[in-house]
Amino acid sequence: MSQLSEIIPNVVERAPEWIRKDIAGSDALARERAEAALAAMIADAIAKSGAQ
Repeated sequence: MSQLSEIIPNVVERAPEWIRKDIAGSDALARERAEAALAAMIADAIAKSGAQ
């Protein structure tokens, strides 16, 4: 679990500016797209690290 607590903040820290902007924005469709992109980035980082 400690691996995840390191992986997730690292992914969020390097998230592109458009993801940050869209997650904070009021456009629901853009926010959904940004959330999905961030979730995919986190899932990819977890898969590559071998964490469970």
